[in-house]
Amino acid sequence: MTNTAMADVRDMYMAHTMFRREIGLAPTLICEVPGGDVERAAIVADHFQVVDNSLHHHHVAEDKHLWPRLAERVGTEADAVVRVMEEQHGAIDTLLDEVRAGLARWRSTADAAQGETVAAAMTRLNERLVEHLAVEEDLALPLIENHITAAEWGQMIADSAGDVAPEQIPLIFGMMAYEADPETVRDIIAQMPPEISGVIGDLASESYAAHARRVYGTAAPARIGARGAVA
Repeated sequence: MTNTAMADVRDMYMAHTMFRREIGLAPTLICEVPGGDVERAAIVADHFQVVDNSLHHHHVAEDKHLWPRLAERVGTEADAVVRVMEEQHGAIDTLLDEVRAGLARWRSTADAAQGETVAAAMTRLNERLVEHLAVEEDLALPLIENHITAAEWGQMIADSAGDVAPEQIPLIFGMMAYEADPETVRDIIAQMPPEISGVIGDLASESYAAHARRVYGTAAPARIGARGAVA
């Protein structure tokens, strides 16, 4: 692969920061919903569903496109890393199932006690997720940069879109770009098909700003940072 373009993983860091922020802020969002306010509960639950769907397909795409290739190409050095990634994905899936079930019950009642239970489950999910993302960034991404081609990375990114509705793509990219440096955002947009790259920048930021006002009451929610510290 000496003359082959290799994966540019900067968009992975953007996605990770999005997951840290949106899931990290979710317990407070849930607990702040007034008891019985089912309209507000639905807004919060719908917001998490968007994030949840993105995270689920993100992990499925990694499991399909990244870990088998690393195991095949890197051998012993990658074995422990791949095993940890797969185990952590499984643990996160279990916590996601718990959160989904709790949100489904809570959104129709906005019961305060149910909300506290869901928020506690969300906190456990966030703790496990932050741990996983840090390990992935420290151990897996360096291997990916050296052993996964740009074309293979593009396949993984395309698959990670999953069943995302086309109209939600600007919102999700806006979530990812919210804390990213402008140069990285420009470079990632430049790699997109021309029919998307020409409009995604402004549309993404506007879409997330409108969404954030509805969810957080501000177009500029707290920034969580690369390792999960609210700023």
